[in-house]
Amino acid sequence: MIDDLVRRAQAGEADAFGQILAHHYDQIYRTAYKWCGDKADAEDVTQDVCVKLGSAIGSFDGRARFSSWLYRVVLNSVRDLQRARARRVRHVDALAQVSAHQTPPDQEASATASQLWKAVRTLPENQRDAVLLVYAEELSHAAAARIMACREATVSWYVHEARKTLKGLL
Repeated sequence: MIDDLVRRAQAGEADAFGQILAHHYDQIYRTAYKWCGDKADAEDVTQDVCVKLGSAIGSFDGRARFSSWLYRVVLNSVRDLQRARARRVRHVDALAQVSAHQTPPDQEASATASQLWKAVRTLPENQRDAVLLVYAEELSHAAAARIMACREATVSWYVHEARKTLKGLL
């Protein structure tokens, strides 16, 4: 179904493109939120991805699953946001802030989880991406490797290194 929608959207059919956005909007937002950790930033990234997708969908060649390709588009938009913010605001890690709008059911567990994800966002880019794909998105190492355009063993190594670093941080 999604392959047919993609082909139709690539051919310029607006209805097919709208269906793709409707089907994947929540995935785009959730992924952006997990990477950004901030509701407003996630909304900005989601909007940016929806706009970019209009022209980027033509570059989708079908070698990977559409959802894997879409993850890459979202990650690139998150990185664009991070680079833009870094240029404007020095010495401030605005992406590591936890959204003030969260109302956790269990304050202690939520504080621990927030602290953990805040620490994850400070990891080097490849380690952070591997951890978020494997643990936050619950993807296999093989699926994460396809998204990150590297070998499965490399993803395993990134996760291993991230665990060692996080153990030291926490």
